[in-house]
Amino acid sequence: MQFVWVPGGCFDQGSTDGARKEEPVHQVCLRGFYLGKYEVTQDQYAKLMESNPSEFKGAQRPVEQVAWTDAEAAAQKLGKLSNTQIGLPSESQWEYACRAGQANNTYCGSGDIAELAWYSDNSNDSTHDVGGKRPNAWNLYDMTGNVWEWTQDCYNSSYQGAPKDGSAWMTGDCDDRVTRGGGWNRAASRARVSYRGGDGSDHRDNNIGFRLARIVQ
Repeated sequence: MQFVWVPGGCFDQGSTDGARKEEPVHQVCLRGFYLGKYEVTQDQYAKLMESNPSEFKGAQRPVEQVAWTDAEAAAQKLGKLSNTQIGLPSESQWEYACRAGQANNTYCGSGDIAELAWYSDNSNDSTHDVGGKRPNAWNLYDMTGNVWEWTQDCYNSSYQGAPKDGSAWMTGDCDDRVTRGGGWNRAASRARVSYRGGDGSDHRDNNIGFRLARIVQ
């Protein structure tokens, strides 16, 4: 599993041009961390967890049909095996990495969404091998589209009271967890950098996967 260094810094999380759940816009300052270059693939997940629940089979396609609890278990297991601190990224870490210092980008990378993502207009109703589209400025692939990605955070209906240090928001509706990035069967509007999704922590779907973060002590 390849990880990309995400340098620390500050950014404005959220948007005033989207849904109310993307407000209020607030500054977040966070430390540098490592984030998976790609979404976790079926091959990686199968080697780690000895199973592959995915509907759209393919070794290099992102694993899907994984609940938040499954993704969390995989993170914990990899952390123990590698003796490192592995986890799902916080929602603010995810958005910061997606933006990659480009505050005005609509998606996770510059240019037309078709060059960056598999989404409802070009996916042919399926996931695709990771890394098939152009990465963002920090060399992260498929942050937009392919599958939604679980984050660590409990779901809250707005950013009122959200952490400002990059940590996960661990209060609110913790039966639901935040998803980000849009998926192969969702419109471009759901793939914007600031769009916030959410599902029950035990929900499994063929358009939800994850990528992992590695924290530097």
